[in-house]
Amino acid sequence: MAATQKEILDGLAEIVNEIAGIPVEDVELEKSFTDDLDVDSLSMVEVVVAAEERFEVKIPDEDVKNLKTVGDATDYILKHQS
Repeated sequence: MAATQKEILDGLAEIVNEIAGIPVEDVELEKSFTDDLDVDSLSMVEVVVAAEERFEVKIPDEDVKNLKTVGDATDYILKHQS
């Protein structure tokens, strides 16, 4: 069953918390992974892999560079989940 935007946001918040140690409540749609949440490129790969597993979606490398904000990632997962 497809996840809602809220479920995806909550899931991404948990993933970012586990990988980067950012408090769950700080992960919001408009936040930039690099500028606001201090997620570096290596951590971003971990976030993507965890999101792919959690939401059963494939995020090709060429699409990862377009996921600048939490909202970008949420929208991408919403559109591409099976």
